[in-house]
Amino acid sequence: MNEITRILAKVEKGDRRATDELLPLVYDELRKLARDRLKHEPPGQTLQPTALVHEAYMRLVGSDDPRWDGRGHFFAAAARALRRILVERARRAAAAKRGGDQQQVPLEHAEPTLEPLPEDVLAVDEAIQRLEAEDPRKGQIVNMRFFARMTTAETAAALGISVGTVGREWRYIRAWLEGELRDADDG
Repeated sequence: MNEITRILAKVEKGDRRATDELLPLVYDELRKLARDRLKHEPPGQTLQPTALVHEAYMRLVGSDDPRWDGRGHFFAAAARALRRILVERARRAAAAKRGGDQQQVPLEHAEPTLEPLPEDVLAVDEAIQRLEAEDPRKGQIVNMRFFARMTTAETAAALGISVGTVGREWRYIRAWLEGELRDADDG
């Protein structure tokens, strides 16, 4: 933990060699996050966890002014990067005309599916954006808890708030998102 924080401080100060030290330390955890996120994607996903990790990592360390306040903040930023990449892919998939990106299957072989559609991913992202605009801290909590799979204690430590506050806000966030998505579905 301390080693990651030390290297993050070096990266923040502009030491580009520190990024080479950082990847081996965070790679397994980032890959686990990516694999977990991809489990919730529709079948036929061509993006592999390794590619997702590499793209997210490049976005993280390639930014002009990375400001990470320790390990929790770094992984929250990583979760946000993973989310952005998946949302961008969902937008591209949703934009395909007339199902041209869909595999054609004879009707007698078709199986109904309940997998999330790109539109569902976009609806969740739009709801989270509204939440972030209303209350940035709640936006951070949802990114850390849902996308980074951080525990309540890890989220509280990263944000410098109590575990109880994270728990209360997480319950509120889940109920709020459910209502937003239900309203969007009714509309």
